[in-house]
Amino acid sequence: MKSKNELTTVHSEALIGVLKARFEKNMNRHKSAAWAEVHARLKGNAEKRWSLNEMEISGGEPDVVGLDQKTGEIIFFDCSKESPKGRRSVCYDKEALESRKEHKPKNSAMNMAAEMGIDLLTEEQYRDLQKLGTFDTKTSSWIKTPAEIRKLGGAVFCDRRYNTVFLYHNGAESYYAARGFRGSLRI
Repeated sequence: MKSKNELTTVHSEALIGVLKARFEKNMNRHKSAAWAEVHARLKGNAEKRWSLNEMEISGGEPDVVGLDQKTGEIIFFDCSKESPKGRRSVCYDKEALESRKEHKPKNSAMNMAAEMGIDLLTEEQYRDLQKLGTFDTKTSSWIKTPAEIRKLGGAVFCDRRYNTVFLYHNGAESYYAARGFRGSLRI
C-alpha cells in the first residue's frame, strides 16, 4: 500500500528524469558527485523522492550541491534563480503566524518546510549556494534563524544585491510577495 508521502512509479520516474537533466546541465554545482550514486540513493528512498517532488512542484528546482564526506549523504538545495514561487508570502514560523491578528498569510516557512520534509537553509548554506551561481536578485529567502533572535521576535532572511549576499532581519510575523524560503534535503 502506497503511503501519503510516496509517488507513483510513473511520477517518480518523471521526477528522476527532471533531476538527471538538471544534474547534467549544472555540473559546476556538484563536481564530486556521480549521477549513478545519486540515482541509486533516489531509487532507494521513496519519502525523499516525495520531498524532492514537493520542492520541484513549488518552484524550487532542487539540485545536488554536494556530498557530506562524513556521512556519505547527497545534499540537495533549491536552485531556482529566485525564491521558489510556490513558497512566497509566508511568515517565518507557526508562532509568528498565530500572533498575527489580521491579514494572516496562508502558512509559514517553517511549517511548509516540515510538511515537505526539508530544512530551511542556514546562513552558511545560503552563502554556499551563492558561490554556485547568482540567486535571489529580485526576491529574498527566509533562512534558519538563531534561537536567540527568534526568542526576541525576529527572524532573518537573505538575498543578493550589488553582487553581494546580504543578511537582514525582520519581525518573524512579516511576509512579502517577494520573500519565500529555500530548502535543503539530505539523502
